[in-house]
Amino acid sequence: MSVDMNSQGSDSNEEDYDPNCEEEEEDEDPGDIEDYYDGVANDVEQQGADAFDPEEYQFTCLTYKESESTLNEHMASLAATLKVSHAVAKLVLVSFHWQISEILERHKSNAAQLLVEARVQPTSSKHAMVHSSHHCAVCMQFVRKENLLSLACQHQFCRSCWEQHCTVLVKDGVGVGVSCMAQDCLLRTPEDFVFPLLPSEELKEKYRRYLFRDYVESHYQLQLCPGADCPMVIQVQEPKARRVQCNRCNEVFCFKCRQMYHAPTDCATIRKWLTKCADDSETANYISAHTKDCPKCNICIEKNGGCNHMVMGFLLFSADFCWMCLGDWKTHGSEYYECSRYKENPDIVNQSQQAQAREALKKYLFYFERWENHNKSLQLEAQTYQRIQEKIQERVMNNLGTWIDWQYLQNAAKLLAKCRYTLQYTYPYAYYMESGPRKKLFEYQQAQLEAEIENLSWKVERADSYDRGDLENQMHIAEQRRRTLLKDFHDT
Repeated sequence: MSVDMNSQGSDSNEEDYDPNCEEEEEDEDPGDIEDYYDGVANDVEQQGADAFDPEEYQFTCLTYKESESTLNEHMASLAATLKVSHAVAKLVLVSFHWQISEILERHKSNAAQLLVEARVQPTSSKHAMVHSSHHCAVCMQFVRKENLLSLACQHQFCRSCWEQHCTVLVKDGVGVGVSCMAQDCLLRTPEDFVFPLLPSEELKEKYRRYLFRDYVESHYQLQLCPGADCPMVIQVQEPKARRVQCNRCNEVFCFKCRQMYHAPTDCATIRKWLTKCADDSETANYISAHTKDCPKCNICIEKNGGCNHMVMGFLLFSADFCWMCLGDWKTHGSEYYECSRYKENPDIVNQSQQAQAREALKKYLFYFERWENHNKSLQLEAQTYQRIQEKIQERVMNNLGTWIDWQYLQNAAKLLAKCRYTLQYTYPYAYYMESGPRKKLFEYQQAQLEAEIENLSWKVERADSYDRGDLENQMHIAEQRRRTLLKDFHDT
């Protein structure tokens, strides 16, 4: 790529609930090419073992009504088996993450203990200690017997105190978590106990929304879509850290943690990485705004495209180098492994704490700079994608072929974004990975993927200089490298 010189340095209906309506999400956008996982398969056909896609994952997008129907079906069946109310059955299901087979096994073994563990029945010892009284244990007022209410634990409180208790909790966004007011009593309050105590329809509607949210979030096969104002629910057979996409708002996220998709890095690691980046925000801001000096003429430069292959040409000299390490690009094909691999200091454990702190910062900066660089490249290559679309439209308007004739150019840009997005998330994975043979293998595959992505980026930005066969062959190679890395290192 050339450089710029810087002289100064499914439709829902009105009855659908939105469980996220009062929550603010701060998910980052992975780039401007929203659908780069779609429509490129025909141009990168894989053969034999290469046809295995480690990201393949079956999921279904459910509306509120569809997901409610699924939940109610499980609840009704379990209630009949356990011989409990529907409201109690829901609390049992929540406690065991809707794992019906496990619940039935526990019920067969010890039915009473099952209800105790689900926090809908007290232990026999606690139940025996309760004494009858006409006094409310909260306001200490004498109350007529018919105005005293209690759960299975028999902790009695007046209706007024129960109403205030439930109202305050529901206003705070509590659903399933409404519990007994007695100290050290963990019994949960069934929904059919709470609803009559709520003073307004508005509050009851909120309670329904919070209950639905809690039921879905506790279900091991369901996830709420994190998209803004989106009521959809994603359903899977086996919960994994895999890419899912809502068919209503097009939000893409990891099913397991509901954050941005992050393969090959696992959910816990990406949380640690993003927290660390936020804690070191000043360092991140510096690197984000940081330009570099040309290794040959020392002119301040910045990238204007996603490719890391820098080309500078002047009347008296030319420079051909890598943006990341500033090394000569001519020898980069054989040395790319060294560019993406951090060289650990084997003697650092024997040095001073100050030296170890400096080494730790150096290591973090190495990985963060590459993480941030690929994020910037994604944004720049989204601009390239837009230019390609405009160019295709222009050719079609001038009768230089149909849209289908030129769609391979658009697909190449989409696949480039798909591969680079994966590559970006290899750096948090490598940062936290322990040294050893497995890390060496990972770094080798990471370097191979990075090399092929840069080749693809170079050709996408100069698509008119390469024929379709050459470009599609490079797409095939890059996608093969990506799948190989994910197959070996993505958590299955």
